[in-house]
Amino acid sequence: MKLWKKLSLITAAAATAAVGLSGAAVIHSSFVYHEKRAAESCMEQLCATANALGVELENSNVESFGETTKYSYTNYLIRKYGAQQYILLQDGEEICNLTEYRLTPSSIKKWQQETGYGVIQTVGNKRLFIVGKALMADLTKGYSLVLVSDISEAYGECKRQAWLLFLALFGCTAVTVPVVFFATEKILKPLGELKDAALDIRNGNLGRRANVRSKDEVGVVADAFNGMAGRMEAQVEELAEVSERRRLLLGSMAHELKTPMTSIIGYSDTLLHVHVREEQRQSALTHIYEEGRRLERLSAKLMSLIGLYENESIVLEKTDMGVLFERVRKLEEGPLAQRDIRLEVSCRMQEINGDSDLLESLLINLIDNAAKASAPGTVVRLLGKNHEIVVQDEGFGMPKEEIARVTEAFYMVDKARSRKAGGCGLGLALCGRIAKLHGAQLIIESEQGKGTIVRVRFED
Repeated sequence: MKLWKKLSLITAAAATAAVGLSGAAVIHSSFVYHEKRAAESCMEQLCATANALGVELENSNVESFGETTKYSYTNYLIRKYGAQQYILLQDGEEICNLTEYRLTPSSIKKWQQETGYGVIQTVGNKRLFIVGKALMADLTKGYSLVLVSDISEAYGECKRQAWLLFLALFGCTAVTVPVVFFATEKILKPLGELKDAALDIRNGNLGRRANVRSKDEVGVVADAFNGMAGRMEAQVEELAEVSERRRLLLGSMAHELKTPMTSIIGYSDTLLHVHVREEQRQSALTHIYEEGRRLERLSAKLMSLIGLYENESIVLEKTDMGVLFERVRKLEEGPLAQRDIRLEVSCRMQEINGDSDLLESLLINLIDNAAKASAPGTVVRLLGKNHEIVVQDEGFGMPKEEIARVTEAFYMVDKARSRKAGGCGLGLALCGRIAKLHGAQLIIESEQGKGTIVRVRFED
């Protein structure tokens, strides 16, 4: 059973019980009051009648009458004061009783007390209050008067009140139950919203929030829940971002180490297996040393660029673009020639403020991507003019709908050709980060079958 139903039933039962008990207490109190008032009224009536009757018996000197005369006179007096209510006793014997009630011999002594004695008895369907006392006049010693009063009306009133109480309870229940059900369901409805929000979050919808605007305790819990959900979503996003950065770093490291390592391995193999002159040996060793140092710098710069590690390895300083272009030409000319692809380099750029290692990686990645998309016998051009670097190929090109996505990490337009060429879809993603770091725009223009032009446009 749902919570709102339980609370509704408990509340309705409690309200009904409270009304019933309160009504029963009121009825009982009313009954006791009416019964007491009836007893007091009967006692007052008895005392007044006993005094008057005693005076009349004393003044009439009834003891001097004969039995028949005495019987007739006492019956006359009883009828005078209430024929159907009184019983007159003399020395423990009834001498006049015109009521329907008959005293038992064992109870006669009770009615001869001077202070009076009363009792309530049920006779048939009637409730009778029987009270008696001795007559106190000097000449009426031995006489007692008993009053028999029907107080059933007081009980009948109690029954009517009890019936009204039953109707009130029924009406109260009929009204209270639906009202309490409706009110409780509405009050607890925010808890259902909290439950739905918690289930959505459990199922992966971390952006779900509880839409509760009340200012009561449920609203406070909802605000705390939303705060907890927001904090959890932020932490999950942070963890996902860190995970993606690590994944990007590993891929970037593998991607960026490929060209320097190829060069290092090539020069090392030459030194190991080919007899060269001392000048060539020194040049090869110098090249190996420089590439090793560049790898060392590049690893720290990649970590900083991707956002995994804050360091001061990235330094933007005046960079001679002509020297940079020449260094890239020397690195890329040989590998492209092995694919029968010609590299044309032209630089008419001035110095720019940048990090030479990252700019070198930018140019190498753009040239490698152009070479992977080019067929043997074609040309890849690296051009620099004013504040713009252009890398142009005569390759396969790409659909226009793919251009916006090629800078996403690990995205490849032609996955089969990219994997065959050893790509992993990180080149342009890194280029985009490096360009952004230098305040430049990475602009890609491509058309299928006509090649691709990539522009790196620096601010003036």
